Amino acid sequence: MWINHVFLGFIGLACGLSVACGSFALAVKLGVIPQMAGKSKTAGHIMAYENATILGGIAGNIISVFTGIRFPAGHVFLALFGLSAGIFVGCMAVALAEIIDAYPIMYRRMKLKIGMEWMVATIAVGKMCGCLFYFIRGFDSGA
Repeated sequence: MWINHVFLGFIGLACGLSVACGSFALAVKLGVIPQMAGKSKTAGHIMAYENATILGGIAGNIISVFTGIRFPAGHVFLALFGLSAGIFVGCMAVALAEIIDAYPIMYRRMKLKIGMEWMVATIAVGKMCGCLFYFIRGFDSGA
């Protein structure tokens, strides 16, 4: 009986490590962390960015695997976590779009010369509104 638990534990660990490696490889290939440090002019704190990303990945894996763990931090922590997760997903999406040159092509086709920062801000606000609508209505109400 215990051999089944050991085998399943090993398979789960191997699969989790492969998914985590793929996620972090994508982040490294896109250059999200150095790009954020360069754009925000905080390149001296690159190690803090990398450590926060690694610790966030580890914490996310632990929380998703051990669902019985309760973290009594309240709504303030939940709001901070949601904000941090949203910023991370937004940075990944913008980095991916920048790598494939989606925004420059769109701006060129729209003949947009000024107001590019307003266009990016509008996209971000639209994504935020869509996410809020999705979470307020519930996860499974659309299916």
